[in-house]
Amino acid sequence: MNFVPMNKLLKKALQCGYAVPSFCVWNLETTETVLRTAERMAAPVIVMSGPGEFPLVNPWALARTAIALKEKYMIPAALHLDHGDSLAMAKDCLEAGFSSVMLDFSARSFRENVAALKTVVEMAKPLRVTVEGELGHVGKIDAITTEGGYGSTLTDPEEAVQYVKETGVDALAVSIGNAHGNYTKLPQLDFERLEKIHRKIEIPLVLHGGSGTPDADIKRAIGLGIAKVNVASELVRSIRDSLKAQWSAGKNLWVPAALVEARKDMEKVIEKWINRVGAAGRA
Repeated sequence: MNFVPMNKLLKKALQCGYAVPSFCVWNLETTETVLRTAERMAAPVIVMSGPGEFPLVNPWALARTAIALKEKYMIPAALHLDHGDSLAMAKDCLEAGFSSVMLDFSARSFRENVAALKTVVEMAKPLRVTVEGELGHVGKIDAITTEGGYGSTLTDPEEAVQYVKETGVDALAVSIGNAHGNYTKLPQLDFERLEKIHRKIEIPLVLHGGSGTPDADIKRAIGLGIAKVNVASELVRSIRDSLKAQWSAGKNLWVPAALVEARKDMEKVIEKWINRVGAAGRA
């Protein structure tokens, strides 16, 4: 089974009241861990990578790896460019075989954001590739995370209507008090704002910065149109903490052995999020 357009997964999720988890991956091991866990739990899933990961594995190499792995796992899944920062990067991912691309011009002016997304939609539509945009800017809360800047601006519901109409994007990432990174205190999500956006536009909405968000907030957000939840920081932290603990104890100094152990912790995070967003058994 090949990767499918992400919109196919999100539309079903929106209709049925759950969300599809989107997990950050950066090599063969992390990609396979996500796909293997999703298949075991019969869950649709999205594997994503972007500017923070491409210096390690470029879009072409990551796509070739992911596509080869996907032949083994019979669950509906999308391969997604997360936070693409240029038209050239979006084009590279389209040519590499990604089934979904995000161009994040949310820190730029409204008109520049719209113009760039229209261009990506025009490139992606003939290929049946899903396009995600972001309106309002989701910042970051630590010095480790690569996505976003240190400031956030909230999504304006009226601008969201105009943005979707002018660009033709398939999914919209919203800024409602969420942030990328490791929360130092619980996020205060603006559910009233999210409800207004959901009432005004029909396309699936995306919550970035899922890591650390309480269960109750995730469930409430899904009820208000969130059909995709991004998880990156928790995955990275699970690998990092496992390796630090192993090596501090003098265990598994042979790197492949240490990664085998670390993948077990990563798998627990994936399982938790598949259950949390209601995706288990939805494949």
